[in-house]
Amino acid sequence: MLVLLLFPGAVMGTPGLPAVTVETGEDGSQTYSVTLQILVLMTALTVLPALVLMMTSFTRIVIVLAILRQAMGTPQTPPNQVLIGLALFLTFFIMAPVIDQAYSDGVRPYLDGELAAEAAVEATVEPVREFMMGQVRENDIATFARMGGHESFNGPEDVPLSVLIPAFITSELKTAFIIGFLLYIPFVIIDLVVASTLMSMGMLMLSPMLVSLPFKIMLFVLVDGWSLVVGTLASSFFV
Repeated sequence: MLVLLLFPGAVMGTPGLPAVTVETGEDGSQTYSVTLQILVLMTALTVLPALVLMMTSFTRIVIVLAILRQAMGTPQTPPNQVLIGLALFLTFFIMAPVIDQAYSDGVRPYLDGELAAEAAVEATVEPVREFMMGQVRENDIATFARMGGHESFNGPEDVPLSVLIPAFITSELKTAFIIGFLLYIPFVIIDLVVASTLMSMGMLMLSPMLVSLPFKIMLFVLVDGWSLVVGTLASSFFV
């Protein structure tokens, strides 16, 4: 503030930050200024939660865990923070090979100056594309390709991300509900058995859900349910 008051002319005469420059190399590649790269990076960070939710295994995991909690009859236990935390760490475990490959193929060469920005982005996205292509269903890709006006693709590498990402999300939702349905069946059977037993005993005023809850929890603990569910979810991505 003292400098601004004493030397206003010198301050006003000082040139500002350099404008955004684009340098074109001999091979036609373009290199952007550091300021623009930081701006693009900060913009990308704003959409990072959506990328984590929709382009990884997080969607399938969190939906299955939520259905499992509902099937057990404990809609508030485990709490949402625990389920989301478990889904996040399990997502990191499943996506670790993909993240390592993306870093070694795209991020590290870019930081070392071996790749331009455009080539680094393509190399970084390619492992994620391969992961999504391994989980997506062909009919989902065909559906979104038809809605987008695309013709048949010659191979997986020709599928654009604008078609692959929504098809992957739809496939993950379908797979998550199929797994959730299979998890729901044992708990429904326990509810039916308990309800039939209470009706045969004439205890109509006693809630079957209240009686079946400890049996469902005991069954889930005895079969080591959390390890089975988490292990099945993790192995479903490596088939």
